[in-house]
Formats: sequence, structure tokens, C-alpha cells
Amino acid sequence: MEYKHILANKMDLQNKIEKLLPNYNCGSCGFNSCKAFATHIIKNNTDIENCPLLNQYQYTDNKKCLKQLVKTQSKTEDCSACISGLLDSYEADIVLLPLPNEHSCKEVLLPMSDIFVKTGNIIEYRPLGCPVVHYARVLAKNGTLITVHVVGPSFKKKSVDVGLCMVIGFEGTYTGKQVKVGETVRFLPQNCMMQKIHSGVVINIEDNKIKLEGIDLKVWAPPVKVN
Repeated sequence: MEYKHILANKMDLQNKIEKLLPNYNCGSCGFNSCKAFATHIIKNNTDIENCPLLNQYQYTDNKKCLKQLVKTQSKTEDCSACISGLLDSYEADIVLLPLPNEHSCKEVLLPMSDIFVKTGNIIEYRPLGCPVVHYARVLAKNGTLITVHVVGPSFKKKSVDVGLCMVIGFEGTYTGKQVKVGETVRFLPQNCMMQKIHSGVVINIEDNKIKLEGIDLKVWAPPVKVN
């Protein structure tokens, strides 16, 4: 599945819709910003008629263009379904990809055991909340924390069994919606064997490189809009 292609198309459509909206962020549509309104238009959760400003004369052409965009939006290309986890129906804000010249996202782990490991070791562990055993190569150590690359659901060579680990953070590149530091986002690690949506807090962004902490596999449904 080509997540980059799917999300690029989705972002292109959202950008077009945002540019056609008044961008006063007045809240009359029921959302706190025109950007949020555009997101829900794409998801078919709301109608452009919810924006009263589009009925003003100066936005006549914009409204026509918006209607055409919504009308021509492919009914067969359901982007939210394409990037949903296999065990749930949650949609990812972003897909997390490896850093340049790396084969998987970096993960920062906090082992629940005191088993000694060193850089270069292949470890066998199970992330807290995940039923799948992971194998990863240790890239660095910082106190009790270890940074790793996942190498697969199996590994033929000798590995060190460290047991249960808490995933503290992720680092990689990303594609998807625009996010900001401090925001809690839903993300799908490209190498996740279960293709399950995770959540985390954006700690740092530089170009398309991103760091996330406060990782959780419990992802809740978005709040329901109150009219």
C-alpha cells in the first residue's frame, strides 16, 4: 500500500478546499477553524452549506468551485479506510516513515527488566500493549533507555530477550496533515506489523522529520461536534 501517494492526494484536496474557504475562523460552521471545517468536508461529515459566509456575493465563485471539488471527489478512493489500522477503524493523521537511508522508524524503549544490552545487540521484546514480539537492533543507550531499529517479527541469529518494554518515543519522517509541536496526533508507523494506529505528542519537527513521545496504543474516537 502506497501511503505517501494516498496522503499526498488527500492533502492536495484539503489545501484546495482551505484556499477556497473565507479563512476567518469565525466558528459559525460549528468548528473552531476553517482548516478543521475543510477536514470534515473531505470526510463527508459536514456540508459546505454550514459556512454562512459562502452565501455572500464575494464568495460566489469560491462556493461553486467547492461544490465541484466535493462532487468530483472519488467515491471509490476512501483515504481514511486506506490508512486505518487492521484492528480498529481509526484514521491516522500522519504515516511515520524511516529517516533517510534507514529501513525503519527509530523507537526509544524503556525495558521493564535490568538485562544488560549494548549497542549492536539484537533484542527480542514485546511492546507494552502489543501482543506481537518484536526484534530490533540496538542503536544507542542513554541510561535505562535504548534506541532501536525494528528488524522484523523474527530473526534467525542470536538475540537478547529483554521481555516487556514501554515504547517511549518514535523518530522518523512523516507524511500527512500539517501538525505542530505539542499537538497530540494519531500516527501509523509504516513498519507496524499489525498496522495499528498509535497516538503520541509531537516533540520536535524539522522539515519533514518528526519526534513523538507519550506513545499510546489506546486511541480514542474524535469528539462529536455539537451543533
